[in-house]
Amino acid sequence: MTFKLANVGGRAALVRDGSFYDVERISGGAVGSDLMDAIAVGDRLHELASGLAGHAPDGSLEGHVLGAPVPRPRNSYGIGLNYRSHAAESNMDLPQNPLVFTKFPSCIVGPDSDVELRTENGDYEVELVVVIGKGGRDIPEDQAWTHILGVTCGQDISDRRLQFATKPPHFDLGKSRDTYGPIGPLLVSPDHYDDPTQIDLSCSVNGEPRQADNTRNLIFSVAQLVAYLSSISTLVAGDLIFTGTPEGVGMVNKNYLKPGDVILSTVEGVGTMTNRCV
Repeated sequence: MTFKLANVGGRAALVRDGSFYDVERISGGAVGSDLMDAIAVGDRLHELASGLAGHAPDGSLEGHVLGAPVPRPRNSYGIGLNYRSHAAESNMDLPQNPLVFTKFPSCIVGPDSDVELRTENGDYEVELVVVIGKGGRDIPEDQAWTHILGVTCGQDISDRRLQFATKPPHFDLGKSRDTYGPIGPLLVSPDHYDDPTQIDLSCSVNGEPRQADNTRNLIFSVAQLVAYLSSISTLVAGDLIFTGTPEGVGMVNKNYLKPGDVILSTVEGVGTMTNRCV
């Protein structure tokens, strides 16, 4: 059974038809309320989702401000230049191997959190974010999706001035300021999709469309990224992989974010994040 997981008031909750069900309550205490605990026992989420018809909901999602569905990942990886269109607009060569950087876990915030710019060169990058469920080392590419708990939407907010303040660039610092990693609103299990390798994503700023693409156009697929990263570092439940952004980023036309701008980021099946720049 597919599931959708949300962070409602700091508690793990399954979502169906706009209502939420507290995970600790419907599991009889077998699964704790902490999101990271629920993620660590991901298989139970499928079981609990299959039995939701036997429970009354705890409330409607409407009116609730959701937190990050993965609030405290151990590791948060970013992948640069992973769409040909974005590499072309950036005037950069296609990478021969995944271009990996660290997006510090301290930058992760919720789907409706404000983005504190602290720069005149702030940029947006909508991305599909993969959440590891079953950890492992040297995960074969053909088994990668069995290690993925779910997917969510992410914004790889970037301070381009800080990113390119030196050579080679500070990808990690430029993309890890506080609040520079909104994710959400839901964590959706891969079996929600007919084909999880083909998911639409888009971004607009102040209602103006800026980015739109499909993950079938990734240079390095989700499975390739999981295999590559796990060949270097053991992956654990809750690790995040920001899989890359398509063309349309602000840096190309110097169309940088300003205080008051509102970023809408959407991933098919996951929903839309609304992040105001301050």
